[in-house]
Amino acid sequence: MLEMTRETFEELVSQALDRIPPELTRVMDNVAVFVEDEPPADDPELLGLYEGTPLTDRGEWYAGVLPDRISIYMGPTLRRCETADEVVHEVAVTVIHEVAHHFGIDDDRLHELGWG
Repeated sequence: MLEMTRETFEELVSQALDRIPPELTRVMDNVAVFVEDEPPADDPELLGLYEGTPLTDRGEWYAGVLPDRISIYMGPTLRRCETADEVVHEVAVTVIHEVAHHFGIDDDRLHELGWG
């Protein structure tokens, strides 16, 4: 398994978020991004997870709710990648994939767009 400090991994997540165009980050609403060591036990190879209500599904009822949560999982990402460059790429793809879910884009469409 590739070795990387949590601080370095978190910086890669931050850099991936910085790649999102400002016109999109301005409309992101009530979402928090976290780095976690490992995913849920029932899906040990999961690289990222979006939990919440996509912007496209929010209505007048959407108020006073906890923030949506994007989790990026360090363990499976480092196990999957052989080089630091691969980690940079995989983190970017995972972050963009999960942020896209916040915008209501489903997995099928993300795969069509090359962000699967």
